[in-house]
Amino acid sequence: QVRLEESGGGSVTTGGSLRLTCESSGYTWGNPYMGWIRQAPGKERETVATWNSFRRTKYADFVRGRFTISRDIIKKTLYLQMNSLTPDDTAVYYCAARAPYTVGGDDTLHSPSFFTFLGQGTQVTVSS
Repeated sequence: QVRLEESGGGSVTTGGSLRLTCESSGYTWGNPYMGWIRQAPGKERETVATWNSFRRTKYADFVRGRFTISRDIIKKTLYLQMNSLTPDDTAVYYCAARAPYTVGGDDTLHSPSFFTFLGQGTQVTVSS
């Protein structure tokens, strides 16, 4: 059974930073496609950043240059470093993964519906 568990959310003021962590279990990291999704109050979910097995990363325009996705393959952990946060970044952030061996070298920033597995989410609140 695949389990994705996020941590690291919290409350910061504008300009602050947070680092989200996603610990995975039961997920095969051969040919993985993983990412972070967020959902703000009253809005649809949107993909923030993705990482694939060819170490290619993609970012949504609204976070490019501020957020960095990374991973530790040995620990089977995914990270999201978030800098220069603004109130618009306030949302629940989810770790997500596509079923392994179904993506190949695709590094497209896919929509949230593309993912097979989703964590419970961690709240990020940015105040002005």
